Amino acid sequence: MKVYLKQITPPAAWSCTTAVKILPGQRKAETLARTASAPYFQNKILYCEGLLYGGLVLLKLAVSIEIDKWLDFSKGLPSDRTGVNPHSMELSPPPTGLEAESAALFTTGSLHFLHELISTFDEEVEKILQLRVSRKAHLDLSGELPNFLESTAHMRADPDWRVLPVPPRLQKRHVDIGDMAPCDTSRFIRALQSPAQGIQVDFDDGNCPTFHNQIKGIHNIILAVNNRLPGAPHISRAPVLMLRPRAWNMVEHNMMVEGKEAPGPLFDFGLLMYHCGRTLLEHQSGPFFYLSKVENLVEARLWNNIFIWTQQKLGLPLGCIKATVLIENVLATFEMEEILYELREHSAGLNCGIWDYSASFVNKFGHRQDFLLPDRSKYVNMEKRFLRSYMDLLVQTCHRRGALATGGMAAPLLPHRQHTHSYSTVLASVERLKLLEIKAGVDGFMVYDINLIKPMQELFELHTEGDNQLHRLRDDVSVTPEDLLSMPSGGVTLYGLKYNIAVGVLFINAWLSGKGHFFYRGQVEDSATAEISRSQVWQWIRHQARLEDDSRVVSRQLVTELTKELSTELSRLCPSERAEQRLHTAADMFLEVVLKRHFPEFITSYLNLDHTFLTSQNLREEEEEAVEIGRQRAKL
Repeated sequence: MKVYLKQITPPAAWSCTTAVKILPGQRKAETLARTASAPYFQNKILYCEGLLYGGLVLLKLAVSIEIDKWLDFSKGLPSDRTGVNPHSMELSPPPTGLEAESAALFTTGSLHFLHELISTFDEEVEKILQLRVSRKAHLDLSGELPNFLESTAHMRADPDWRVLPVPPRLQKRHVDIGDMAPCDTSRFIRALQSPAQGIQVDFDDGNCPTFHNQIKGIHNIILAVNNRLPGAPHISRAPVLMLRPRAWNMVEHNMMVEGKEAPGPLFDFGLLMYHCGRTLLEHQSGPFFYLSKVENLVEARLWNNIFIWTQQKLGLPLGCIKATVLIENVLATFEMEEILYELREHSAGLNCGIWDYSASFVNKFGHRQDFLLPDRSKYVNMEKRFLRSYMDLLVQTCHRRGALATGGMAAPLLPHRQHTHSYSTVLASVERLKLLEIKAGVDGFMVYDINLIKPMQELFELHTEGDNQLHRLRDDVSVTPEDLLSMPSGGVTLYGLKYNIAVGVLFINAWLSGKGHFFYRGQVEDSATAEISRSQVWQWIRHQARLEDDSRVVSRQLVTELTKELSTELSRLCPSERAEQRLHTAADMFLEVVLKRHFPEFITSYLNLDHTFLTSQNLREEEEEAVEIGRQRAKL
């Protein structure tokens, strides 16, 4: 079939999605107005908004569709319609059941914008990844340790420069919800209904980047921003959306631009800005971002250039994009002031966490005996010198330059029954750790459990005054490189080894299930805790650490035995043979990671490039497609 569809502007009152079915020889389209997914029509290829879709075409807000003229699209998309050479950009077919959402995302305009964005900055992304490798090689070969840069000493010594003030909605963000994967529609709606000041809308640590999850998540954000997500408040009254695209190490397998897979963060950022940027700005609610795993000022400069380019392309005012940089790497700690300076027109401050940051010591210095990190379950917390110094320096740096400083995420889950000893114990533990951050001067932090929002907001109100703590300049702080690089004393416990193995295996199992986080022993675990867990196991094997319990060496044999024991124990809880098989696969993959001679830089990029993970996505797609076909046949 060869058709070109022309969309007629609808009345403002219409707010549904229209499915259009074209019958052979028909001169007028039959419209089927629906509020949910459109019916499935087989063996009909339609052209709409620059994309080919099998079976149906979805036109947002359409009322009347006329066939304008007949064209032959059998050889691909016409470049004169999209402005993009059809061979320079390739997009995978939409995930099963998300044809409508894909059509809404990948319009002619958004594809053209993505092509330009990725083509413009792809080489720069490649350069920063190569610079990371070069810097790591230099540290390994020279034995040097990081220090504050001499080349930027003049900038740090200049007392006058400041970041631009943030908009009113960012001035008070005492408690944000963290690890909010927007593909989880019900939790996303609950977060939007919550009293939190902000939501970390996460495509990174708390999200598994399957094509299904990316499409579903971005589409849910578009619905929320345009006030079309059922049950969600108007975007101007909802908690502010802090959108977190993937980090530089991640690629999007389902889009090729100029013969290369698209950088994951540009794919996420581009679609979010194209579809939501202007609307968020009009409602004084964005566009605001979190930037993950930035390691140095060069990477911050790249993001700043991307922001400037994007604002110019979309006709948005310079500086309207604001971004909080997560300082998750020990090298970035020595360039925090430079990172703020590079992003001074777009900065929403810096964020400090614990587990990704701690794991970065193993990443950068794990082969050195001096940087053997002890059992995190017993000896690593924000009160230790290296972490306390990092937090103090971050707060001082931010407030000195007029930027907000935020703390990490509280992972514990409150028990359902309030008036119990276990509830009081968990709440008291969270309050103690978060009060430490408040007293250090942070302006806000995150929680995962929505039920922790109000208690943590009350904690802030009790111990602070005003919307933030920017007035606390922390002139009492004097942090040296030695402070930042001092490893805590302590050893390795059998409990800690087993716990790290469990978190690593269960995280991989979650990814193979298409989920970015899971619950274990009363708290949420995500890629950050998986990073520190597998990093510690790798490092303990590398340095043949001994257990405090019985002096056994943490060896390949011991870790393999404990992993098999865990796998056997957890397999009894698996609801199906398929789930049990997946768990054993996850255990095998975990052993592959921790037994490698060379430390894999990120567990997420390792998994994202792994054949087993990619195959598991295809298997889920086939299962979902079989279910969908069965449903459609049942309707006939």
